[in-house]
Amino acid sequence: MDKRIVLITGANGYIGRALTQRLGRTYRVIGLDRSPVEDNPDLAASYSIDLADDASVSAALEKVRDDFGDQLAACIHLAAYFDITGEPNPLYETVNVEGSRRLITELQAFDIEQFIYASSMLVHEPKPLPGVRIDESSPLGPTWPYPQSKADAEQVLRENRGDIPVVFLRFAGVYDDKGHSAFLAEQIAGVYEHRVSAHLYPGMLCAAQSALHLEDLIKAVEQTIARRADLEDDLPILVGEPETLGYAEIQDIVHCQIHGKEWTTVRIPKSVAKLGTWVEEEVLGHEGFVKQWMVDDANAHYILDISRARNLLGWEPEHSLRDTLPIIIDALKADPQDWYETNKLNTSRVAWHPKRSDAEKTEPARPQSQDTDIAHDGHQMDGDMNNMDGDMQHMDGPQRGTRWTQFAVIGLGLWLAASPGVYDVVSADTARASVVAVTLERGLPSIEWRANALALSDMLSGIALMIFGAMSLSKRTAWLGQWATAFIGIWLLFAPLFFWSPSAAQYLTNMLVGTLAIAFSVLVPMMPGMSMEGMMDKKSIPPGWTYSPSTDAQRFPIVAMGIIGLLISRMLTSYQLGHIDMAWEPFFSGSLADPKNGTEEIITSDVSKAWPIPDAGLGAVSYVLEILMAVMGTRARWRTMPWMVTFFGILVIPLGVVSIYFVIIQPIVIGTWSTPALIAALAMLIMIPFSLDEVIAMGQYLYWSKKEGKPLVRTFFKGGAVAHGEIDDTDYMTDARSIWNNTVRGVTFPWTLMASTALGAWLMLTRITLGSEGAMANSDHVVGALVITVAIIATAEVARTLRFINAAFGAWLVAAPFLLAGASSAGTVASVAVGLLLIGLSLPQGKRSGEHYAGWDRFVV
Repeated sequence: MDKRIVLITGANGYIGRALTQRLGRTYRVIGLDRSPVEDNPDLAASYSIDLADDASVSAALEKVRDDFGDQLAACIHLAAYFDITGEPNPLYETVNVEGSRRLITELQAFDIEQFIYASSMLVHEPKPLPGVRIDESSPLGPTWPYPQSKADAEQVLRENRGDIPVVFLRFAGVYDDKGHSAFLAEQIAGVYEHRVSAHLYPGMLCAAQSALHLEDLIKAVEQTIARRADLEDDLPILVGEPETLGYAEIQDIVHCQIHGKEWTTVRIPKSVAKLGTWVEEEVLGHEGFVKQWMVDDANAHYILDISRARNLLGWEPEHSLRDTLPIIIDALKADPQDWYETNKLNTSRVAWHPKRSDAEKTEPARPQSQDTDIAHDGHQMDGDMNNMDGDMQHMDGPQRGTRWTQFAVIGLGLWLAASPGVYDVVSADTARASVVAVTLERGLPSIEWRANALALSDMLSGIALMIFGAMSLSKRTAWLGQWATAFIGIWLLFAPLFFWSPSAAQYLTNMLVGTLAIAFSVLVPMMPGMSMEGMMDKKSIPPGWTYSPSTDAQRFPIVAMGIIGLLISRMLTSYQLGHIDMAWEPFFSGSLADPKNGTEEIITSDVSKAWPIPDAGLGAVSYVLEILMAVMGTRARWRTMPWMVTFFGILVIPLGVVSIYFVIIQPIVIGTWSTPALIAALAMLIMIPFSLDEVIAMGQYLYWSKKEGKPLVRTFFKGGAVAHGEIDDTDYMTDARSIWNNTVRGVTFPWTLMASTALGAWLMLTRITLGSEGAMANSDHVVGALVITVAIIATAEVARTLRFINAAFGAWLVAAPFLLAGASSAGTVASVAVGLLLIGLSLPQGKRSGEHYAGWDRFVV
């Protein structure tokens, strides 16, 4: 109770908490903040105060007077508004300037020995050249709104202080052993992440600004209070380290500590840097760290002369940024996520980065006797064996529960082997006229030969399925039996295409049995060869992600689009094989000299005949495999089945782009369209944005597994566990809203991309709308299809950067009418206008969800 009272505004802030902890040993500290501080034992009391409100300031200080009297040793005014935008904000005036006036005015009723204002060295005019130091007599000249508000607050305090002695501590940039400095942390993070932008600086590379360690700041405040009786009534004091490091020097120190070599920093013109920040914020719509005012201040030097602090306070910094940078980097390397969170950076970017092992953090354990070690190892081995037995039992349970699938495979084999005996006999005399026409048109072997060859294939495949199904029942041969069954299933999907099956029954039977064989061998039961460690790990959300990209709801649209594509492909395949006499086509006719409609003409064209098997049948097989792979595995399959996710991505993404190619060539090469083919291509295209995030997560897992020393090939085929990540066992398939909300995670539909899609569709129709001809019409068609493709893929946030490709297409549209023949006057104007519009639509980032994708966040621009 004999301790003197110190009042601190902003007591709940970063500096405020550190000050209360130190000053609480000597003084009774009372905290003032917007919300009362409830978890700080170093505070004698805490009161709510709003510096922007006269009544709030008056009421808070009235409570202080009622509870503790009016005798104050000091008031430390830390509370202030701050942002790094560099833009004027009314809060600078309301809180920083007028708030200081309100506070010092109400304190006139107290007997206060000292008022300490936490100001900034930035109130001074920066020096244009290195080596010239700033002292308290140096001219003031703040260069952006925050330090201007500090300078204005100093003036207001001088004018309203009355008899209260005021000390203006003009602090340098504050940091501590973990960083806690926005500018320094951003600089370090740029080097740590190997950002290209971190190699660039729009000013003198020797530009240097004084820094101040938090502990040295606390010591300066402490000594200011201790010497309050000896200090002048209106006294500015600069507090900072006299040694300063240039920007490039900090870069080199940081990079050497992190990566073991020097960092190359290149000076760029300020005009280029300003253009870059403007494009990033105003054009791309991305909130970057670097602001226009930072570029203006890139050459600013704040090198302090701290003679006054030495002489009047007896203060000398005990820390230096040079010596502390290795400590800061060590904290970053020890726990990247914690360091990023501490410095208010995006922790998702370093979620995969491992923490330093416990062995590196702790001292070695005391040596034990040999007997104790043997006993310990024995117990440990028993424990490991028990855990392994438990894991095996846990894994055996599901295997026993799905053993029926092996018996089902045996049944399928029996069915398939017996099926040739119940098919209608197909020959040249009994076959449909369309089958005969296909045989003659394609120059195929005889109908009888093809039917018998496929029948023999079915019998042999059926026998193989029975054998491999039986092998799958034994633990010793299960892996061989399951995989062999899956490969037989894949053969059955292709066999009717290789033999150009003349029988619709044979074709559909092979497709159905092949699909079920794959499902019963590796889909329903656990896939053989998977890592037990990976299967036992329950984490399904990748480190740094906000959701799992492999949930059932995430895969639902892929399955739905796959079914649409399969139904269409099956119909087109049946026409190519001659099983039906016509293909569905509601809109497009073929050439006048050909009775076929547009679809029939396309799937019997020379392009189609270039394939040795029905190309529509190849599409049907692709859709079947996509559907099977889409439903295969758990929501953790991005790490438990990397190989499958890879092949799934290959099926969906490259083949989806190939399907667009076939749409592009239809009117150009063949001269007509196919409605079913357009629908199937659109279905395939829609799959791509819904599958990309899973491929990215899988790639991240493989990359970091390799970084951790795990064998890449083994991990690729067997999968594994992860050290970080989250468990998510929510059932998203319970209702339509839940399905939709989870399905579209990672996918957004900005109006800019939707408008680009509409422009692409319009471009594909300029033959009709603008009368374009020849090369110009073909160019519009190709560009339109590609614009649609890019825009739809870019709805996936992990692929949002691809939208810039459409800007290139827009530039081509501007130039095309002057380079190609066939453009009408209206077509020329329209092409230039659409091109410019497309460029404008492709630059903004558009709507961005709150989802995170670990290190891939940096590419979502």
